[in-house]
Amino acid sequence: MTLEEFRASLTLAAPPEGIPAPLVALWWDAKGDWARAHGMVDDLETAEGMPVHAYLHRKEGAASNADYWYSRAGREFRRPTLEAEWEALVERLAR
Repeated sequence: MTLEEFRASLTLAAPPEGIPAPLVALWWDAKGDWARAHGMVDDLETAEGMPVHAYLHRKEGAASNADYWYSRAGREFRRPTLEAEWEALVERLAR
């Protein structure tokens, strides 16, 4: 799935079948449902879930919580803007 295909799926009422939970979280985030997005990754301590969890806390404005999850992810995922970070995460997860 490409970034463009993922964006097109945002017109649907539900996320596409078979995509991983961190990508579902980004789908709900893009639909404006932060709480549902966070619920998808809150207990998901995987290499794919932790950077999404960090992004969501950064978006929430909880910098220390975001930093914690960025640290747990083991890599620097933060981008200059939230939109750029969202796109990078989607591109990585949608492969």
